[in-house]
Amino acid sequence: MKKQFLTFLFAGNSLLAFSQASVTINGSEGKHIISRHIYGHFAEHLGRSIYDGFYVGESNTKIPNKAGVRLDVVDALKKLKIPNLRWPGGCFADTYHWKDGIGPKAKRPKIVNTWWGGVTEDNSFGTHDFLNMCELIGTEPYLAGNVGSGTVQELSDWVQYVNFEKNSPMSNLRQQNGRQAPWNVRYWGVANEAWGCGGNMKPDYYANLYRQYSTFMNTRVGNGKIFRIASGASDNDYNWTETLMKNIPGSLMEGIAMHHYSVLSWGEGKKSSATEFTDQEYFKTMQQALLMDELIEKHSAVMDKYDPEKKIALIVDEWGGWYNVEPGTNPGFLYQQNTMRDAVLAGATLNIFHKHCERVRMANLAQAINVLQSVILTKGDKIILTPTYHVLEMYNVHQDATMLPIDIKTADFSTSEGKLPAVSVSASRDKAGKVHISLVNIDLGKAQEISVDLKGISGTNVSGRILHSASVRDHNTFENLTKIKPAAFTGAKLSGDKLTVTLPPVSVVVLEI
Repeated sequence: MKKQFLTFLFAGNSLLAFSQASVTINGSEGKHIISRHIYGHFAEHLGRSIYDGFYVGESNTKIPNKAGVRLDVVDALKKLKIPNLRWPGGCFADTYHWKDGIGPKAKRPKIVNTWWGGVTEDNSFGTHDFLNMCELIGTEPYLAGNVGSGTVQELSDWVQYVNFEKNSPMSNLRQQNGRQAPWNVRYWGVANEAWGCGGNMKPDYYANLYRQYSTFMNTRVGNGKIFRIASGASDNDYNWTETLMKNIPGSLMEGIAMHHYSVLSWGEGKKSSATEFTDQEYFKTMQQALLMDELIEKHSAVMDKYDPEKKIALIVDEWGGWYNVEPGTNPGFLYQQNTMRDAVLAGATLNIFHKHCERVRMANLAQAINVLQSVILTKGDKIILTPTYHVLEMYNVHQDATMLPIDIKTADFSTSEGKLPAVSVSASRDKAGKVHISLVNIDLGKAQEISVDLKGISGTNVSGRILHSASVRDHNTFENLTKIKPAAFTGAKLSGDKLTVTLPPVSVVVLEI
């Protein structure tokens, strides 16, 4: 593998152009922790995310499972070290009534999923199924409560049902349904996209509703306190954030959400193909991805006015690339392939989250399986680990590590559409003292020669892995499951406190010192 990589980089591509970048990593100035919850995921009742994704049922299947949950998916997500999983939506959350999904499956009422494909939802995957699955994976659940079509009592009862240990109407009902101990769910969303599919509300109206709903949520969970997350802004709606921060006291809100997708334009046919996109569409997608930095900075500035101590977290609980669905699939199922474009998009976005980790303390990629920028695709008894999966697996060394500030000067990725910074970098020191550096080159045609000044960092050797392929449009398929996978990286040289790195075009690298 090393020989093949070096041959590609130096011998097999002698006409490859290079650009220069310089990075300073300030190893003695790290203060803030990169919360592992930045690496959260999202599972909505949408298309084949839950049914045929996570859940295949307990009968009429030869796919290995536990209580209907695919074991190959469980194993893959364990290796990814996912810290939390958001459910049941998304737009579906504000049409979901949790009591429809408990008790004997044969007696659960059916509903129509009016948001996603108009299919019948039989509620066979409900609260017990999801929370038990989270225990199986080893991840924390993040429940999205129904404010759009639900009631205060309904959400209050759900909190009691999953969290209250002693004798109460809801804890007794939970025990009747086969679960003695509470699950102790900490993370709770109070509605989803209240400005849109959650009710088309105005911010003042939602702020008042939020105050009401959050007041009646039992705030204790185990030995701690629940974490209530307000339905936050879409993209650059800074007025939404301002209104909520101004009108909701910190005693009622632990986090506020923000959603941003890398999409060319909304509307079917206006997005790019997931695999047959043009270079122009690639540039515009990356432009949208890198906009995340500005959005976080400006929403954080609004929050700082009311919360200078940064007690309230900014939660980017929906992010990722959004493209046209795969040809021949239900447009309401949002099923799309995953290429090297998605790999560099994910790497660059995570680097942005690391940079802002003092305020951004949770994020959720949309979505985990078979929907949008998935980490896993399924077909029968096969699963694909996508390029995005591999980036998040490579990057999980940053979870709960101390972010090391960086200064960077990078060449531009220039096209007729404009220019973007070609190189994205992040660094952290883990509890064992190891330093990890993640680097992304988004340039389609130029390799990047990067000189790194390691201030306050001592090490004797450097090792690393790379995710790269011959074309930005390359992707794994059910016929070729491992076309793209991490490989050993030998393009880094360490000499004292100086590090030099050569990044091929459209590549993601993680180094360890």
